[in-house]
Amino acid sequence: MNFVKRAGLSLWSRRGRTLITLCTFLVISVMVLAGVMIRDATAQAKNEAKRSVGAEVNLEMDLKSLGAGGALVAPQISAAVVDELGASPLVQKYTYSMFDRGVVKGGTELVTRGVDAAASGMGPDGTPTVGVLDSALLPDFRSGNFELLSGAHLTAADKDKHLLLIEERLARKNGLKTGDKITLGAHEGKATADFTVAGIYRDPRPSSEPEPEHLVNPANMLYASVGGFARLNSPADGPLQVRKATFLLSDADDLGRFEEEAERIAGSALDGFALTTNDKAIRQMTGPLDSIGSTAAVAMWLIGVAGAAVLALLVNLAVKQRRKEYGVLLAMGEKKGKLIAQQALEIVTVAALAIGLSSLFTQSLTQSAGQSLLGREAAAARHKLDSWQPPAPGSTGIDQGIDPDDKPVENADPIDSIDVRLDLAALATVGGVGLGLGLLATAVPAASVLRLTPRTILTKGK
Repeated sequence: MNFVKRAGLSLWSRRGRTLITLCTFLVISVMVLAGVMIRDATAQAKNEAKRSVGAEVNLEMDLKSLGAGGALVAPQISAAVVDELGASPLVQKYTYSMFDRGVVKGGTELVTRGVDAAASGMGPDGTPTVGVLDSALLPDFRSGNFELLSGAHLTAADKDKHLLLIEERLARKNGLKTGDKITLGAHEGKATADFTVAGIYRDPRPSSEPEPEHLVNPANMLYASVGGFARLNSPADGPLQVRKATFLLSDADDLGRFEEEAERIAGSALDGFALTTNDKAIRQMTGPLDSIGSTAAVAMWLIGVAGAAVLALLVNLAVKQRRKEYGVLLAMGEKKGKLIAQQALEIVTVAALAIGLSSLFTQSLTQSAGQSLLGREAAAARHKLDSWQPPAPGSTGIDQGIDPDDKPVENADPIDSIDVRLDLAALATVGGVGLGLGLLATAVPAASVLRLTPRTILTKGK
């Protein structure tokens, strides 16, 4: 009789064992397929998050490499070098900035209520002024914390112009609107320049809460076009020097490549600086995805291994129960290879049926279970973010056990949904795992039996 026909008759005549084997294979297939689909869905969601957020690389003063003799000297880097780095195809957008004191003149008055102006050390009519290439890339504007109420952001096209962004409380006190002029004096000396108000923004912090970096009333913070402001304080024709730069990469996976390119292009110009990556927004958004991905992987392996052990036990018992059948067939001249092929065909048929059945309902089951699990993880992550409390004004929070680096990134909510899809690659993975387990579980015990002679099998049952 043809061994294919014998395999079919064997499966039908042993329906109870076939059903148990089918159920075991079905559990393995469902778990492995669910794990593969959740892995693919979370990977897809993470890639989409990376593309939407990008990656941020900050060029900042390296405090560890400075401080000879206890004194800190802030390093500077040529804006031309930063422009060369920003021209890299890996960079989507970039900006740089420098800071100095600006002195308002011409009758413009600072907002004095709320914060002690003497605490900042800025002197009469002095206020922190940040020269920036692209104000839209400042962290507070990017996060939505600051809102531009009128006018336009400072851009690279405005680099050498005399433009300002001012806070709405300062504008209200002085009756200023977009297009009006403010006279600024240099940090030292008598040089002055008229700056045009390019835009008015809103800082939600109250006047009683000092700006954390400069300890001034937040209403008095000025943002100026970097070239125009730098020339006010350094009228010499030397190259524009900046102290900080930010690069937004098109792909978060290019962080390593960009760091290598920066070292190659800038070389010794980076002395005193450190390139730091800020992928906090991505980690905040994808934290729940990592959690369910690891949970699904552990469950997949545990149940898969347990199922494989049960399957191996079932097949091993089945082979031992069929010793007499093997002995009779071998005595009738049947080839050993065909007997092993028959056993393999039986297990492959059951495995293929189980994989086919699992493909019918695993996607909907995985979508429901994965979404429920992700929803709980995202809710827990959001609760943790919402419960974070900033330190008191004027305090770093370290003495209170508050880590400022734990501050949540705004507009980077944890991802709470995934789209689970069944594709051919996932089915191929499950098929390979299932068929591999089945063939291995079949071949090993069958080969051990068929090493014996028909006489030994029939007379001794070994």
